[in-house]
Amino acid sequence: MPTRTLWRPVGPAELELLRACDWRSWPPRLPDQPIFYPVLNEDYAIKIARDWNVPAHGSGYVTRFEVDAAFAARYPVRQAGGRTILELWVPAEELEEFNAHIVGRIEVVHEFHAETGPNCPQPVDKQPHPLDNKP
Repeated sequence: MPTRTLWRPVGPAELELLRACDWRSWPPRLPDQPIFYPVLNEDYAIKIARDWNVPAHGSGYVTRFEVDAAFAARYPVRQAGGRTILELWVPAEELEEFNAHIVGRIEVVHEFHAETGPNCPQPVDKQPHPLDNKP
């Protein structure tokens, strides 16, 4: 079955929820999160994890996963800014079905942490992250 590779930047709380789901599904959205939006390119995911999650939460992670391409095609690609800022918008009420079409495990491919001290003012990419991903 053909798959589509997607990425999703997450903070530490969502990372723990992924771990609790054995890296196989995304947790339900909160009431103020009507859309689940995986992104279509790694660079965009890195930018969000590094430039938004780290300042907001102290660390940010980039995950990568595969989803059945035929199923993913039901969600139109949305341009959320520049021409490379592309996302799929999955309504929260469809996330369980979306999860059922994930192929394999969700994996962490980059992590960023706020470093303290005058010599390390920027987030540091510590990749790849071993965590406890299993094949």
